[in-house]
Amino acid sequence: MRGKGVTPMFKVELEALFNRVGEQLTLDRETSFGETSETGEPLFPEPVHIRGAIRNTAGVVYSDATIETELHTVCDRCACDVVRPLKVPFVHTFVPEVQNEDTDDYIVLPDLVLDLDALAEEDVVLNLPSKVLCKEDCKGLCPQCGKNLNDGPCDCKEPVDPRLAGLLDLLN
Repeated sequence: MRGKGVTPMFKVELEALFNRVGEQLTLDRETSFGETSETGEPLFPEPVHIRGAIRNTAGVVYSDATIETELHTVCDRCACDVVRPLKVPFVHTFVPEVQNEDTDDYIVLPDLVLDLDALAEEDVVLNLPSKVLCKEDCKGLCPQCGKNLNDGPCDCKEPVDPRLAGLLDLLN
């Protein structure tokens, strides 16, 4: 498994696609990504599958594919392990050059060579969910004792807001 920061490299020559309208390159690749979590564990320990095609239709070279893998992480509320399938579209338009440098609409390939794995990994990372929960109604951890509240309630008493402690003394 690659470490964090190591960029995968699988070069795809696209010159034939750029030169022939109607040309198609089928994608069916299994690879791995080097992204790791904050704990140093791999986010994607299972193989990553890239399936689809890169086509030249009417002189426009584009990809129409899907990236499928499993995300291995922890729940943002209770910190239990979570494994989620991920299916990310891999749809891009490729050009050898672009007039307007400020556009993100195209992937510029001046040498007509695509680093497929690096672009796929970038797409997956950009499409990761901002919050991952083990289940939609995850109750999280008790802020006092740290017990996983999904396993049942804890024995902690509700903390008293220090601003209201004086009123509680009056009631007692």
